[in-house]
Parts: sequence; C-alpha cells; structure tokens
Amino acid sequence: MRLKATALALLVAVSMVTMAAAPAAATQQADGEAYSGANIEFQTTGNAVADYAVDGNVIVENVTVQSASEAESSGGLDAGLEATTDIDAAGLELQSQTRASATIRSESGAEMETHDNQRGIIQVRADGQSQVVNVNVSGDAESESDERVVVTKDDGSQGTFIVVGDGEVVVNEEGDVNADIEQGSQLVYRQYDGERSDDDETTERMIQNGTATAEVYVQQSQEGGEETVADAVEYGEDTSVEIASASESQVNMTVERSQSQGKVILTTVSEAAFENAEDLTVTVDGEAAAQADSYSAVQQSAAEGDQPRYYVAQSSSAEATTDVAIGIDHFSERNVAMQSDGGGGDGGMTDGDGAGFGPVIALLAVVGTLLAARRHA
Repeated sequence: MRLKATALALLVAVSMVTMAAAPAAATQQADGEAYSGANIEFQTTGNAVADYAVDGNVIVENVTVQSASEAESSGGLDAGLEATTDIDAAGLELQSQTRASATIRSESGAEMETHDNQRGIIQVRADGQSQVVNVNVSGDAESESDERVVVTKDDGSQGTFIVVGDGEVVVNEEGDVNADIEQGSQLVYRQYDGERSDDDETTERMIQNGTATAEVYVQQSQEGGEETVADAVEYGEDTSVEIASASESQVNMTVERSQSQGKVILTTVSEAAFENAEDLTVTVDGEAAAQADSYSAVQQSAAEGDQPRYYVAQSSSAEATTDVAIGIDHFSERNVAMQSDGGGGDGGMTDGDGAGFGPVIALLAVVGTLLAARRHA
C-alpha cells in the first residue's frame, strides 16, 4: 500500500512537471481566442488581432487586414492610404501554434505570424494577393521613409514597422499605421524595450532591403527556467531555417536558400540561456567563420562571396542579450553552429519547437530507481 501511494505521488508530480513544460496556449474566449506566451500576449476577435502586448505592455491595440482589390472596389482607398482611417476588415482565425510562434489566417488571403521572442515580432504576409493593413498603435507614430514607421510609447520604448519587399507604410490622419503590401511581400513589426540604437537601425535596413533574410532568437523558455529555446523568423520567401538543436553552449541550424547569392542571418542570444554569449565562435559547414569588426564587413562578405564572417554586438536592450550577424558567402544549404567558448554540458537541450521533457525524464528515472529499491528491500 505504501509503495502504491509513493508511486502515485510521483506520477502526479510527473504530470505537474509535464504541464509546466507545455508550450504557450491559446484559450477559447467568447469572442475569439487568446494567446499567452513567455513574451507576448494577444487576442483574436472575429476580424482583428487585439491588445498585442510584449512583456505585459500593450504595443498594438488592433490589427486588421483587407485585400487591396476589395479595398479599391469599395472605394476605401479613393482618398489615398494616408487618409484611410478604417477598412472593411476580413475575418481572422488562429490557425496554428508552436512553442515559439502562432499563425493567424485571414479570409482576405493574408497570413499573420507572431513570434514569442524578445522583439515580439509580427509578420503580415500578402501571400495570395496584395493586402491593406490598418494598425491602431499605442504611442506616437512617425514615418521615417515609405518603408519604415517608428512608434514611440510614453515610456520612451520604440517599435518599428518595416515593409519587406514591395509596398508602402504610412501614418494616417488619426496617427495610426496603414500599409499597402504587394503580393509576396510582408509588413514586419519589431519592438524594443528602450530607444532604438544605431545597430538596431542597421539591422532594420538589412531586413528591409533583403540583405538579412532570416533571424534566430535563442532564449530561456520561461523566467528562471533552464531550458533553451530557439525561434526562427524568415523574411525571405526563398530562405528557410531549421533549428536542429539549442543548448546552453551550442546552437545548430540549417539555412537553405533556393538562390546561390550570399545573405546575412541575424541572431539574438539571451545571456541567461547561452553561456558566455559575448565570447562565442561560429562555424559554417564545420569550418570556422572569420570574426568581423562591423556590420558592414559582414554585409560585404555576404555580397562578395569571399568567406563566411560574423560580427558580435552587445544589444542595447535592458535585458542582457548579444546580437550576432552571420554573413554566409553562398548557398544553397549551409550548416551553421554557434558555440560558446565556455562549454557547459547538454542540460536543457531542445529544438525550436520541442516540449523540453528533460525534467520529466529525470523524474521518471527517480520513480524507476525508487521502485527497484522497494522490490529488493
């Protein structure tokens, strides 16, 4: 009887650990669904993504989309993009989610992908046809160019809307953000926990002009957790990133492009999740990449195709992170690894969407040991 009680208690503990290790969940609401992750939260209504928050702060109050053809036929764009203050929003549905992202599909043919990382990245893709996007922002919006709008909140933190591909983004008459993105292009939002730095602006330009076609975030799964999770954001349609593994000492990924031209892969590494993040090495196909002294040197190596190079920059974020830009000289498929010089075991290893069952396995091992001991007692 005592043995059964002990085993039952341990199995209950296993269930509790499994629940704690589960990915961010979407819960059913009366008027839609709500998503809550380690960094981001939002709700979906019948036709909008609402109350999009990063680290508990609402940065986007409302996002709606409509196909450009429907907007034009209904006269919604007759006065121009800047004069448009409302659109006939298409229906939305939270279609899928992984450990680090969620995908929302629109009846207009757009796809929104949200990323549960430090930047709280939102991508609105015009897959089937051109799309019009209307965003009610929480802050003061200001256009920097036809492809970039910066939003500043009362606390001084900033976020940026960027057009990747063909399209335009503007501030409308009510101080909100409108974008017209053509088929195959996307609108990207990136949030900062303070004012943008010169390095932040450099990476934004690389994303906007197509020099950087993907971005990888390496972070802890939850506050105080030991598990390392990696999330990939793909900006180029012809670029895919598969994260094979991520641990406290090494990240392994495969980057594939359908075109041979070299590109830059951006990474942001949480120092809480990756030992000695400032002192790391990068290999491409098993060969050591050369360390560069600037972003421009990395861009040059990718453009000229001489050899892989990487640049390490301390992030301006209040959270301790390190930014690493990796210039890959040519494609199609390249195996990229970032290795911490500090080494340090394989605890907490997981892939980009893994559930992280290390604690569960350890607890099951304890159960087995205890039961074996009881049998021989």
